[in-house]
Amino acid sequence: MDTMLAGRLHVPTGRFRVEEVPVPVPGPGEVLIEVKAAGVCLSDVHLIDGSLKPFGQIEELTLGHEVSGVIDTLGPDLLGDWTPGTRVALQAGQSCGVCDNCRLRRTPCLNTRTRGVDYDGGWAQYTIAREDTLAVIPDHLPFDQAAIIPDAVSTPYAAIVATGDVRPAQSVGVWGAGGLGAHGIQLARLAGAAPVIAVDPLGTARERARAFGADLALDPADPGFAEAVLQATAGRGLDVAFDFAGVPAVREQAATVLGRGGIMVLAGLTPRPLTISDGTQFSWKRNQIRGHYGSGPEYVEQLIRLASVGRLDLSPSISGHIPLADAAEAVHRLENKIGDPIRLVLIP
Repeated sequence: MDTMLAGRLHVPTGRFRVEEVPVPVPGPGEVLIEVKAAGVCLSDVHLIDGSLKPFGQIEELTLGHEVSGVIDTLGPDLLGDWTPGTRVALQAGQSCGVCDNCRLRRTPCLNTRTRGVDYDGGWAQYTIAREDTLAVIPDHLPFDQAAIIPDAVSTPYAAIVATGDVRPAQSVGVWGAGGLGAHGIQLARLAGAAPVIAVDPLGTARERARAFGADLALDPADPGFAEAVLQATAGRGLDVAFDFAGVPAVREQAATVLGRGGIMVLAGLTPRPLTISDGTQFSWKRNQIRGHYGSGPEYVEQLIRLASVGRLDLSPSISGHIPLADAAEAVHRLENKIGDPIRLVLIP
């Protein structure tokens, strides 16, 4: 039996290790992907530390939801005209196929499953992908950049253009200039937001935010923080505030600098409670809170096109390449912000 390396998590204990496992065999409607690159996300860290759990009862799984590679083997009963060697990025999740929306061919799926969370992901030399989760990438788009588009780029993109419904000349605040927030800054600028205000306690992250296109980068602990936001927005406050950090204090602060009719989008994940310190003021200003999770497949395809024509440069997002065998080291570096990475990429 052929075997391969895979980064496996024992969910009940949080034990993670790279080990030899059988190479999977594609079933009906599936293909086997030879993985070329796989991003390391903070969600992977949270799966290992237990603060994020799969939605189902899963004992073990291969991590990794940001994946690119080439089609290796075709399974039976494929509907598309797929060819081995085709370069692809994999959608970060897939529809369940059995909920009411799926049965009626409506979107979104009511029980979307996430790759590397609810089923085996791409921290491996090979992985299985359902054919409807394949997104073809051009020859000139590097595998490492293509791999991070699902989630690291598509999640903030969907948060900005869909959930936040950002329009040109609207003022936008981005809390957290890490793996999601740095792209959020870049994409808010691409959407025409003005000004784009980044908020991060780390000086190096604020420098990065400016490099990614922020008009202003603020320290949330600065006593003049609220005044600086008002000054940058001509006294109106923010039209849309994005929490890409998943920190309760971020949300409380963001709510205080929303303008009238302003929207707060919760894209960073946390199980902790949400608190609005002045509910009366929040209601008087007709503010809104909108939850956000992941992105639909159309956003990944749009971003591949934007990157392919040079409208979106993702090369500065790749903070390092690490062999798959050293995946635990990548997790350690991200968890402890060693080198302040945007995205570390595993190479099988």
